[in-house]
Amino acid sequence: MKFKLKHEIVGRIRVSLDAKRLTFDEADVLEYYLTRLPELDSVKVYERTADVVLSFKPWYFKDASEYLNGRRKVLRALRKFDFTQETAPDYVFQSSGRRLNAEYKEKLVAALGKRLIMTSIMPATIRIVITAFQSIRYIKEGIKCLAAGKLKVPVLDGIAIGTSMMRGNFNTAGSVMFLLGFGELLEEWTKKRSYGDLARSMALNISHVWLIKDDKELLVLADTIVPGDTVRVHMGNIIPFDGEVEAGDALVNQSSMTGESAPVHRRKGDTVYAGTVLEEGELIIKIREACGTNKYDKIISMIEASEKTKSISESKAEHLADRLVPYTLAGTIVTYLLTRNITKALAVLMVDFSCALKLAMPISVITAMKEAQKHEITVKGGKFFEAVAEADTVVFDKTGTLTKATPKVKDIISFGKMGFDEILKISACLEEHFPHSVAKAVVKEAAERGIVHDEMHSKVDYIVAHGIASFIGDKRVVIGSRHFIFEDEGCKLGRGMKRRFDNLPKEYSHLYLAIDSRLEAVLLIDDPLREDAADVIRALKQRGIKRIVMMTGDSRHTAEAIAARAGIDEFYSEVLPEDKAGYIEKEREKGHKVIMVGDGINDTPALSASNVGIAISDGAEITREIADIIINVDDMSKLTTLIDISHGLMKRISSNYKSIVGINGALIGLGVGGVIMPTTSALIHNGSTLAIGVKSMNDYLPPEHMLAGEHEQ
Repeated sequence: MKFKLKHEIVGRIRVSLDAKRLTFDEADVLEYYLTRLPELDSVKVYERTADVVLSFKPWYFKDASEYLNGRRKVLRALRKFDFTQETAPDYVFQSSGRRLNAEYKEKLVAALGKRLIMTSIMPATIRIVITAFQSIRYIKEGIKCLAAGKLKVPVLDGIAIGTSMMRGNFNTAGSVMFLLGFGELLEEWTKKRSYGDLARSMALNISHVWLIKDDKELLVLADTIVPGDTVRVHMGNIIPFDGEVEAGDALVNQSSMTGESAPVHRRKGDTVYAGTVLEEGELIIKIREACGTNKYDKIISMIEASEKTKSISESKAEHLADRLVPYTLAGTIVTYLLTRNITKALAVLMVDFSCALKLAMPISVITAMKEAQKHEITVKGGKFFEAVAEADTVVFDKTGTLTKATPKVKDIISFGKMGFDEILKISACLEEHFPHSVAKAVVKEAAERGIVHDEMHSKVDYIVAHGIASFIGDKRVVIGSRHFIFEDEGCKLGRGMKRRFDNLPKEYSHLYLAIDSRLEAVLLIDDPLREDAADVIRALKQRGIKRIVMMTGDSRHTAEAIAARAGIDEFYSEVLPEDKAGYIEKEREKGHKVIMVGDGINDTPALSASNVGIAISDGAEITREIADIIINVDDMSKLTTLIDISHGLMKRISSNYKSIVGINGALIGLGVGGVIMPTTSALIHNGSTLAIGVKSMNDYLPPEHMLAGEHEQ
């Protein structure tokens, strides 16, 4: 493809393609093609001008020479691009906002054109007939509301238009209906665009799945799956595609799809859906729809229908909006009785507070969700921002949360006859089925040493917060915590091994492997504190968090060392999942607002018990599903970013209240005083409503808040 450089600064390039414009599909395909390049952080394709803006990942390159090489690769890829050779999955076109924007632009232009023709060309008689016909809808909606015993905005609109028509003020009635219709279009477009942007950022993203082929279980890229393939989904994982259960028995959490609070039982012949979570058991699923094409619509439905995720402030705004309607109507009647001037009374009727309240509050929350997503923070509802802003206590899990998400196997201490490689092979074979940072460390160590660990065991069982159990031949193999190995499983040390066991290095976390009730090995896991952990703890205290607690299943010695280095005063060691949840429930009973931050399946009870559960993005799928908020694994400072956005949202909601009351109160006063006409009042009212809505779409944090490693705003 031919193009020329239009503008360039370090990290950002704008190119102009050798085309007058692109179709919507061409722009979507090109954007999809370019966003898959690892060097690029974001891509924006403008179909009208055929321009492309390429933003590079600043954290991807070590130095200037690497950046220049990456730049050359990207431009070379763009040069090689051919519309006849490239395509994109269906969900890319389905979730694109290009058609939506074009559709509403056309509607707005058409509305303006019709109004211009009506007022400048159309004969008066025909104009009156059309106006009368158009008024029927508004009057009918008002009567419906009254018949249902409700005093809502349609009642005000119907009375205003009906009164103008009866008085013969057809131009006033026509102007009011035009402004109402134009405002409705703008509001509808603004909301749909906000929902679409948010849904695209939250779309299902599963990279690998377990494919069953020729009686073998293979880890493959999710993009390679086609309808008819069969995949296995293990406990704690997200179901990646819609399909039918071929084998297995499990409990599936479908709350994200159906709103059901309790998990549902799924067995052979049942249908399962992409994005739901397998809580217990495992399933073999025959795929019906690949690539999650229907997930976008499901997320859109979730966002539009999830009243339960609205913040208290949003709900108050909506209730207040409806409660104000009777007062507006009463004000209109009182104004008429006092002044005997229908024009002044209509001026009050033209101004209602509900439009601005109902538009500005949801947009403020959607904007906060979008901005959080830019910082790689996924927030599942407005009420969680409010809870974060009010929080005074933060509880951290240790492993993979305060410590690095990529721990490393430092050494293996054998307590039997097996060698290093054989121990690592068995451990990796078991651990690869369950997503946890320590499990990934074991699998990664085996891969780096070139140790192949084909399936050698029977069905794998995961015992939450304890470990994994299976059989190799007729031998029971277990791997997990000390409590699980010695207390739950009753495993014993070999003869003469007590001194070696007592002298295990205490600076590392320990993962125990036992075969046939005898300890076979201890894997030493180096789980260093994150570099930014201490800074984040200090920043949380500066933002008003009074108590910061760490809870871990590790030994007291390890927990104490980590807490001291992170600056945490209160910690609990060797705790079980129910202990974490119990602690949080007690704190909430005392009146504290608690945030829980974790990454493992064993953290799910605590996440559910807290006011706000925050999961690490690299953690278990079920943890991310249950959590209210998900933050990127690489940067704990995103936690303080989340708090800043939450506080910003609360300030904006307060500011919006003041603006709406001030502007609309002034309009009522000017109308009653005879300074402005009802049509002018309606125009300014709609204009101010949209202005407040547009202002609510601004980001909450300044651009300089964006740290290295985060997306460019």
